[in-house]
Amino acid sequence: MESSDHRKMNIDELLRYAAKYGASDLHITAGNPPIIRVNGRLKKIPGPALTADDAEALVYSILNDEQKQAVRNKKEIDLSYTWGAASQRLVPEALTLEYTTPERVRARVNVFLDLNGIGAAFRIIPAKIRTLEELPAPPSVAELARSHSGLVLVTGPTGCGKSTTLASMIDLIDQEQAVRIITIEDPIEYIFRPRNCLISQREIDTHSRSFASALRACLREDPDVILVGEMRDLETISLALTAAETGHLVLSTLHTKSVAETVDRVIDVFPADQQEYVRQIFASVIRGIISQTLLPRKDGRGRVAAMEVLIATPAIKNLIREAKVH
Repeated sequence: MESSDHRKMNIDELLRYAAKYGASDLHITAGNPPIIRVNGRLKKIPGPALTADDAEALVYSILNDEQKQAVRNKKEIDLSYTWGAASQRLVPEALTLEYTTPERVRARVNVFLDLNGIGAAFRIIPAKIRTLEELPAPPSVAELARSHSGLVLVTGPTGCGKSTTLASMIDLIDQEQAVRIITIEDPIEYIFRPRNCLISQREIDTHSRSFASALRACLREDPDVILVGEMRDLETISLALTAAETGHLVLSTLHTKSVAETVDRVIDVFPADQQEYVRQIFASVIRGIISQTLLPRKDGRGRVAAMEVLIATPAIKNLIREAKVH
């Protein structure tokens, strides 16, 4: 990695630097120089530690006045950022650009406060949506994307590529079908360029108040496929199950590490007197669970998704109904 003092870089130049070296993340925190993550490992960008004022100046340079006030009130916010323009202020040209290159970078951003002041974590979004074959994903993932109804969950720890897998599945649907797709995200990451489908993308706090309110509204808008960025709470999970039960294909994520943990997470969020009923509904609508992580490539050139796919066969559904998933 070439020597390049970060003191000469603004936030856009830091992001381009990160993209140039294939970084997945850029971290801005007071008390440290800017740090990038390459192939799962942290690397400092040459130069001295950022002061609290340095970090604040870098982070605030990408925020509008409303977002700055939100940081003061909420202490943390999520947003998308494209080199030169925050995604909340999407302009027509933003819909036609290839995003992450050394010249142009798109990222998902979490802005936060800690003991040392303001900071931000940038998750860099790849230049284009990769096909399922390019991930690579087993053929069963494509078959799940071709489902006409039900619930498909992509699970795994933070940073394991769940959003990338979902984007590849949506891209496959757009290639092969002509359906109405609504995505609900926090924030919007990949921007889809429809070929055959009618695609509407919504961002929490920008276009909708919450996952639950957006999901409730989209059920009245003739969707065929609904992508819910994350099933975070009882209301969102309940609405997602209802959507799947009423003939929609619902794609979503959970931060779980196994099939058994995934089933328990969905059911345990409900009150005890509702759990048996929810278990029966979940068993009837689940189409498959994709559990994934990222592993380093043997040649050292990046990381690759490792997936375990459970197809909800009649036998599997019966095991879920009978609470025999462990």
